[in-house]
Amino acid sequence: MIDVAIIEDDKDIREHLVLLIDDQPDFCCNKSYHNVESAIDHLLDDPPDVLLLDITLADGISGIEGVSLFVEKEALFEIIMFSVHQDDEKVFDSLCAGACGYLTKNTPLPKILSAIKEAHNGGAPMSMNIARMVVQSFRSKANSELSPREREVLLELCNGKSYKRVAEALFISQDTVRTHIRNIYRKLEVNSKAEAVAKAFKDKLV
Repeated sequence: MIDVAIIEDDKDIREHLVLLIDDQPDFCCNKSYHNVESAIDHLLDDPPDVLLLDITLADGISGIEGVSLFVEKEALFEIIMFSVHQDDEKVFDSLCAGACGYLTKNTPLPKILSAIKEAHNGGAPMSMNIARMVVQSFRSKANSELSPREREVLLELCNGKSYKRVAEALFISQDTVRTHIRNIYRKLEVNSKAEAVAKAFKDKLV
């Protein structure tokens, strides 16, 4: 029996998922919450096997922040992001935060159940379009050289500047800064600012 929990702020979607999943053989779904704050203590005390977590919760901390929080507290379950969003930034941020998979909300029930089983067995389930996006995102070789602008952004990070300060120093938008930082993380094979800065100094990239 796979124990499934859900954090979803849309009541109709949440209740519908609970009914559908709990009605399936070999699945149990009796833990559902509208936000991370109301779920965290319960899920840490009585962990499910797999958590379906909405990425854009209406109130409180976001789904991505929730993943980081569960990972920080060494939660004993796998987390699949469940979202209407398909943009690469949210996918990338979710996986870097510690989610094992990412499903879009239009995923048919049989595939949701298959994804839950896959996560429970140590896999990394994703909707087909999301998987394709991730492959394309990481297609560049890890040792690809940083562009001149990426080196400038990395240098500003090494100087301890925030995204906002980097944007101001280089006369670019914060969204552009985030794009450069994602590319830097991918090329350097790191998942955080601290790792990027450490590698920059170690490999004398700036």
